[in-house]
Amino acid sequence: MVMKVGITGGIGAGKTTVCQIFEALGVPVYYADERARHILMKNHELHSELRNHFGEEIFDGEGIPDRKKIAAIVFNDKEKLQTLNSLIHPRVGKDWNDWLSSRDYAFSYVLKEAALLFESGSFKQLDKIICVAAPDNLRISRVVSRDGVSEEDVKLRMKNQLSQELKISLSQFLILNDEKESLIPQVIRVHRKILKLAEPKK
Repeated sequence: MVMKVGITGGIGAGKTTVCQIFEALGVPVYYADERARHILMKNHELHSELRNHFGEEIFDGEGIPDRKKIAAIVFNDKEKLQTLNSLIHPRVGKDWNDWLSSRDYAFSYVLKEAALLFESGSFKQLDKIICVAAPDNLRISRVVSRDGVSEEDVKLRMKNQLSQELKISLSQFLILNDEKESLIPQVIRVHRKILKLAEPKK
């Protein structure tokens, strides 16, 4: 049985960069946030449920959900954010299971990358968790530069996630992406530890 390892971290921590290093080592990575965006755009059954909960105004002229309009609604309303998550997370969960069952594994473990691993409860289906962490000021500047948003917007998004400290305490492995300590040796260390854990018991 393949070991399932989660990789998470707050916005701007650098999860994708770390995942790309694992992929270079041959580890299969499931990008939950990317898949959630794909499902949001393409799943017509989900579109119908979104209309029921949020109205027609969240769709563009071609009937595709407008992520910016949805974000403007949910990030200031925890109840609506929970509703959105309850519509998307089960579908991502099914997509993850389909992905797992369709893999040929080079290694005895796979990675599931997700920003909301703890918030969604999907961590319960995983064997180990890696947290990617970085100082808040660095995370904010990365997201401002990447997404073209204001510092206030980033801080609001951070507020809707569990604190970095809590994510670290709930994880078994930590990778620090502070632009001081090199990432590749940290990833290789964690990779070797997980390979050892994933070895069949004799």
